[in-house]
Amino acid sequence: MTAENAGTTAIAFIGFGEAAQAFLAGWRTVPGFAAVVTAYDIKTDSPDAAVREGKRADYVRANVFGASTAPAAVAGAGAVFSVVTADQAHEAAVAAIPGLAKGAFFFDCDSCAPQTKERTAKAVDAAGGRYVDVAVMAPVHPRLHRTPLLISGPHAGAAAPVLAGLGMAAEIHDGPVGSSSAIKMTRSIMMKGLEALVAECVLAGTKAGVIEIVLDSLDDTYPGFDWKKRAAHMLERVMTHGVRRAAEMREVALTVGLLGFFPAMSRASVDWQQAIGELGLRATAEEAADYRVLADRILAHLPAKES
Repeated sequence: MTAENAGTTAIAFIGFGEAAQAFLAGWRTVPGFAAVVTAYDIKTDSPDAAVREGKRADYVRANVFGASTAPAAVAGAGAVFSVVTADQAHEAAVAAIPGLAKGAFFFDCDSCAPQTKERTAKAVDAAGGRYVDVAVMAPVHPRLHRTPLLISGPHAGAAAPVLAGLGMAAEIHDGPVGSSSAIKMTRSIMMKGLEALVAECVLAGTKAGVIEIVLDSLDDTYPGFDWKKRAAHMLERVMTHGVRRAAEMREVALTVGLLGFFPAMSRASVDWQQAIGELGLRATAEEAADYRVLADRILAHLPAKES
């Protein structure tokens, strides 16, 4: 089956984590949505049985067909969405290529350096696919499929109606592959970097016994930001997604470095995101609303710095 025949009646996900499940949940609210959805996630190859079964349970809950390989997942799909961690993005695309239908749109939604996207685009287009650089410009919750997207590259114009048909909020950025991602990467210096900076501030302030005064002072300096609420949200995000965010920030550091700057802030953000994410801590909804509870939990598990 060619992609032109399949249209969006067959959709595939490479990676089936938070973003993929959010997009799919949103699509199912779009009138007339009836696509057959297939997914492949590398976690189903994990040596850990709990990890494998957990991801298969995700397929069942979402009512998607779980494929055993990436090529099997994309076979016959007119639209393929890659939503994997930044460090796996190029490899995941290359692995899927043998099953990619001619003319299929390959929506690379991964948070990668522009140079990584350019390399992947060459491989996808050479195989007969149509690569689209997608930058996801906000968290996928609560807006799901309506999360703002920027798309770029030579196939962006043809791809836009496909995304619109899925009810997605995609805007064309007039530029080559990598230009949308350059915007996302530059934005992430601030967004993920601020998370890391807040984490260091809150953890240091908590240990010193002064954090409430510090956050009150910040509220005076930046009125309306609500630092205590924001601190709780950011700590919870780093706890839950720190490892994935660290992978993205490595791509950000690569982007900055290739622009001729030393990526000092991006590299430092990697360290905090990775260190907290690796703790594997999770918070209940009640805990997630209180920065003090989250800070105490992180400090209780964070290894002491070696002198």
